[in-house]
Amino acid sequence: MATITKRVGKEGKLSYLIKVSLGYDEFGKQKTKSMTYKPEVGMSERSAYSEAKRQAVFFEDKCKEQETSDERIKFRYLADEWIDLMQKTREMKPTTLTRMKKCKERTYKALGDIYVDKITYRQIQKFVLSLAEDGVNKKTGKGLSQKTQKHYITFVSDVLKYAVKCDYIADNPCKDISTVKTQTKEKEIYSIEELQTLLKLINEEAPIEYKVFFNILAYNGIRRSEAMGMEYKDVDFENNTIMIQRASNYSPDRGVYTDTLKTKSSCRQLKVRPFIIELIKQLQEEHKGLSYKLGDLWVENDRLFITWCGAPMHPNTPYTWLKRFCKRNGLKFKGLHSFRHSVATQAIANGEDIKTVSAILGHSQTSTTINIYAHTLEKATVRAFDKMADLLEN
Repeated sequence: MATITKRVGKEGKLSYLIKVSLGYDEFGKQKTKSMTYKPEVGMSERSAYSEAKRQAVFFEDKCKEQETSDERIKFRYLADEWIDLMQKTREMKPTTLTRMKKCKERTYKALGDIYVDKITYRQIQKFVLSLAEDGVNKKTGKGLSQKTQKHYITFVSDVLKYAVKCDYIADNPCKDISTVKTQTKEKEIYSIEELQTLLKLINEEAPIEYKVFFNILAYNGIRRSEAMGMEYKDVDFENNTIMIQRASNYSPDRGVYTDTLKTKSSCRQLKVRPFIIELIKQLQEEHKGLSYKLGDLWVENDRLFITWCGAPMHPNTPYTWLKRFCKRNGLKFKGLHSFRHSVATQAIANGEDIKTVSAILGHSQTSTTINIYAHTLEKATVRAFDKMADLLEN
């Protein structure tokens, strides 16, 4: 209900303050909007008050209409609000948040200008199907992979979950959305012979930090981010073990930063070959010498992999170095993750049980290992049956 307050100015001019109550906000504070009505010159006070009451009715209707529209919001604005919330609360990992931001452009073109309470399952499904159409990926000329489609679904779903929390909608329509299965690129894996050749050249020619880095990857199959996050206090020099307990990543917003591991199971202790421990000792001595030479320019750090001044190394630096090294020596470059795949594949091929392989890799569930290395497991199963058959026949 609008309230009307009569006012008389210094010069005797009459006006009316019209105030409308719009309930209370989440903090219990009353929400109000107001306007001032100034009668025309020559109007009697009675006529002016009658007109003020009429203006109050119009103003109240306008405020309520505006309040109703404020309760609705377009997807793009809510998504930006949600992203801002994730940044401030750090509830989401920076790498995940960066991936979500990359989903904005295509999603906003399809759903951005639709009010969240009007977004339907059908609209979301149509959008996801469009992502798999030829030409969407400008680099390849093909559609986006099934994995990337799922990233977009996660983005839309997380924003709509936020909409539910904000009471814009009652239910999240982004459920059971189907993706288009695409042909996955076969993982490139270094063979034993290729790894032997590559490591031999690295151990003969590479700087000490790359000897340590690539031998750890080749022998232990840890993730690049896990290797980059290693510190000297993680190394047990007496028992030849290392603890994997943090990651080092990069995002445009934060630069190089320390991150938590991918899963709880990623925190693990691994046995390391004695010669790698010796290499780590050499690297540590080299860093001590550099810190002494640089003095105040040295950035105090316990990391194994650092820049010239002691700051944490950019996670992409070993990738770039290996790519150039392979080209210079006429070797095929298969990326860094291929070391991890090689370790897992060889472990499975040598008859190691899937639970042990999963623990080595730091997977949270054995099902993850099974899904990734299904083809390798299939081959191992066939070999096991062949061996059994040979035993029976003999």
